Amino acid sequence: MSRECELTGTKPMVGNIVSHSQIKTKRRYLPNLVQVTLHSEALNQDFKMRIAAKALRSVDKLGGLDAFLAKAKEDGLSDKALKIKRDIAKKAVA
Repeated sequence: MSRECELTGTKPMVGNIVSHSQIKTKRRYLPNLVQVTLHSEALNQDFKMRIAAKALRSVDKLGGLDAFLAKAKEDGLSDKALKIKRDIAKKAVA
């Protein structure tokens, strides 16, 4: 299972731990991923996703999964999230 947010595409970053004596040691900064169930109002369906806590706050702020996906760029979304976004768009047109 990859350590990547399904909604924002947040991945681990690489940096340095710097000691008091300025010795630099490589380390990884992992995203804070949580397993959540998000509800789509348009599709009236629940979706289990592994997303970053920061993305969960954004979903809440924008008013739910449908609003977040409507505003999100497609390059950061996972395949599962892209399918949900397209299904919501089809439902809105119909």
